[in-house]
Amino acid sequence: MEHIVIIGNGISGVTAARHIRKLSDKRITIISAETEYFFSRTALMYIYMGHMKFQHTQPYENWFWKKNRIELKKGFVSQVKDASKELVFANGETMKYDKLIIATGSKPNKFGWPGQDLDGVMGMYHKQDLENLEKYAPNNKVCNRAVIVGGGLIGIELAEMLQSRDIPVTFLVRESSFWNGVLPAGESEMINQHIKEHHIDLRLGVNLQEIKADENGKVKSIIIKETGEEIPCTVVGLTAGVSPNVDFLKDSNIEIGRGVKVNRRLETNIPDIYAIGDCAEQHEAIGNRRPIEAVWYTGRMMGETLAQTLCGNPRDYNPGHWFNSAKFLDIEYQTYGWVFGERGRPEYEQHFHWKHPKKHLCITIAFHKETKQFLGINTFGIRMRHHSFDTWLNEKRSVEYVLEHLADANFDPEFYRQYEKEIVAQFNNEHQTSIKPKKRSWKRIFSY
Repeated sequence: MEHIVIIGNGISGVTAARHIRKLSDKRITIISAETEYFFSRTALMYIYMGHMKFQHTQPYENWFWKKNRIELKKGFVSQVKDASKELVFANGETMKYDKLIIATGSKPNKFGWPGQDLDGVMGMYHKQDLENLEKYAPNNKVCNRAVIVGGGLIGIELAEMLQSRDIPVTFLVRESSFWNGVLPAGESEMINQHIKEHHIDLRLGVNLQEIKADENGKVKSIIIKETGEEIPCTVVGLTAGVSPNVDFLKDSNIEIGRGVKVNRRLETNIPDIYAIGDCAEQHEAIGNRRPIEAVWYTGRMMGETLAQTLCGNPRDYNPGHWFNSAKFLDIEYQTYGWVFGERGRPEYEQHFHWKHPKKHLCITIAFHKETKQFLGINTFGIRMRHHSFDTWLNEKRSVEYVLEHLADANFDPEFYRQYEKEIVAQFNNEHQTSIKPKKRSWKRIFSY
């Protein structure tokens, strides 16, 4: 029986295993050094905040794996011997495979800062990070202040976690405005204000110089590079992005860039070895996407795609239109299609930005300057229907069409205030158009 071995039990590896089992009777083994069972990594913050327990983050009961004949192996793979199709574990054990899937995910970036390996320094990606946070920041008596280094989604989540236990937070962001490499200016400024309103000490345009230790080798303070200011703290969260977790492959014959190099079939340069998820790097980026995408849903899609290929139905990986969602403290964020920030915005891309005069609600719509084709939308505080925008992007609708039918995309609960009239009125005023917003039509919605 063909033996498929998967290194990594995150969303990518587990999705591949589940779909291979649906499609075949192949022997499947999942290897993980982090946890015995699969859990939802994005839910770690809610454990610390008291909303969930760890067992609530496990989508499958413990019996699920045996019932579905998916073998689980706890261990750290230290070497891949592709010539003999053999894995070597850190404890000296070995395991044979017929086909190998590398799904080892990411690890927090470190940039050689002095003190970056001290006790009390951590990322927020693995279960072990959560355990360290409980150890070093159980309350504001043990942790008198935490410093978070690096903006972005993980950084803002960690800030929210610490605030839930009344731990003061200083946030170091090297950009001049929060996440302005991704968000347009108006949105980035709104998030700056929102962070400050939550009494987080946001420091923009600064870098970490070093982390200083006390006499016991624990964090006692950080130094800001630009000013030399020393900020006393007992926890430092490193959230300046993530990198593919591929160090164990550096002595193998598998081609590596930043991640494991793969083609559209998710194949490496070595026959019968594949890579999926955060650790996979496309030889050529797909459209406007990055060659490496550390995103939950793309990892799941890669797992489904590769399962089809391994079970005799070869498929190219095609993630479709870009989308993502997150939360900035109390503000829900969604993006569909492409809305570029200041960095990398193409010349043809024009933005329409609407913001509520009093509330933290806004949208930014991107469209082509000449053709008026709808390119993408960011929404903050207004829930939108993914399928509507996916359809309009596929149909290459105009920005006028999208605004006319914007109510069809609104996914806010019943009795929530609707803002389509105000949004369209501002667009008409700025662009000398006469768009009339249509009322929501369930017939149209179900036809998309």
